[in-house]
Amino acid sequence: MLEKILALDTQLFIYLNSLGSERYDALWLIITKQVNWIPFFLLLFYLIYTKLGLRKTGYLLLFVAVLVLATDQITNLFKYTFQRARPCNNPEINTIIRVVQSRSSFSFFSGHAANTMAVATFLYSIFKKQFKYFGLLFLWPLIFAYSRIYLGLHYPLDILSGYLCGFILGYLMFKGYQFTQIKYFPL
Repeated sequence: MLEKILALDTQLFIYLNSLGSERYDALWLIITKQVNWIPFFLLLFYLIYTKLGLRKTGYLLLFVAVLVLATDQITNLFKYTFQRARPCNNPEINTIIRVVQSRSSFSFFSGHAANTMAVATFLYSIFKKQFKYFGLLFLWPLIFAYSRIYLGLHYPLDILSGYLCGFILGYLMFKGYQFTQIKYFPL
């Protein structure tokens, strides 16, 4: 059963990866670099700051930092436990796929997908009532994670598993944040 799932995952990866073209490679390389998202992060910071003020924004950013740290550590635990080769390093397919970028680390599961989904879930849970279109925040993990497939670095199952982990951790962190808000910052 697991072999069949992994075979389907590989087939879906090959299909999605083959949709790319050299014409768009530079764009996806820009999208996949975290540093290029700084203007987006600054916009989020500004929106949060306007709603919470400096002290509460700093407190919220502490939760985000702990969330990213926890997500990274869980991702590394999974990567070194399962040791699944990245598509770009898989000798069965790396000659037939588009390898735009290569990494030597393991593939399962995607840290990019887990981190972005965790932060998006956490922030959405807090601000969904304050901002009318805040659900658009989930475009960030979708675009960011697809870049990993496009570049030849992750299978779809890596992305979906990262999303699931990120969603769970983001929601749990939201519950922790909510608890501390009631205790330390009552309305």
